[in-house]
Amino acid sequence: YPPFTSLYEFSTIYLEHFIIKGNIMNYAIFAGGCFWGVEHFFQGIVGVTAVISGYSGGHTDNPTYNDVLTGTTGHIEVVQIEYDENKVSYNELLDMFFKIHDPTTIDRQGPDIGEQYKSVIFYGNDIELDLASKKIKTLDEGSYFNNPIVTELRVAKTFYKAEEYHQDYIEKTGRICYHQAYVNQNQTLFNSDF
Repeated sequence: YPPFTSLYEFSTIYLEHFIIKGNIMNYAIFAGGCFWGVEHFFQGIVGVTAVISGYSGGHTDNPTYNDVLTGTTGHIEVVQIEYDENKVSYNELLDMFFKIHDPTTIDRQGPDIGEQYKSVIFYGNDIELDLASKKIKTLDEGSYFNNPIVTELRVAKTFYKAEEYHQDYIEKTGRICYHQAYVNQNQTLFNSDF
């Protein structure tokens, strides 16, 4: 991934990332509640070159925000993270993912309730699946949370970019979201080395 709609789009992106930039970019897709807060925290990581809010995991094509809110599409609010693995590892991204949301709640993050707010790691290959599985085991065994982790591990599906007004939402509006409050209340966890 990312999904390409045509050979032309693939060729254009291939040229931009592989030949012009001279390096290979990697992608991760995480769902940890409202995508505004998840996007905000990943944007600050050195080596992350882009974070895009969107939808994935469902059974409808080209969902809109209003479609996803109905709970009938199967889609979840996610972020697609483009990163340079020479500067940040997938494992480090997993660390941040587990520090900025509560992975022990089903279909919920704070005041946001519904299937679209569940905790999911969409893995792109067996290496990512193995790393995510080991991370969950380590966190559960280390009792970092009061309850068992319920984060789902799913094979990556098509990513659909959310509407433009959702992109960089916190930076554009100055609003505070649940993830910022969660991190503020859980500084020990946020500063932990897993």
